Amino acid sequence: MGIFDKAKGLVGKNEDKIQDGIDKAADVADDKLGDKVGSDKIDQAADAAKSAVDKLAD
Repeated sequence: MGIFDKAKGLVGKNEDKIQDGIDKAADVADDKLGDKVGSDKIDQAADAAKSAVDKLAD
């Protein structure tokens, strides 16, 4: 079992926690940088991260 397989297994077991962490990080980033970066870009980045987690969990 390679390291990638182990990572996939961990992501699969903890997908909900990871998704929640992404949401919390996006909220903090929006509070701190929303005016400078734009809330829409922060939301796009969070959605991309969640999509990557979904792909790993499958």
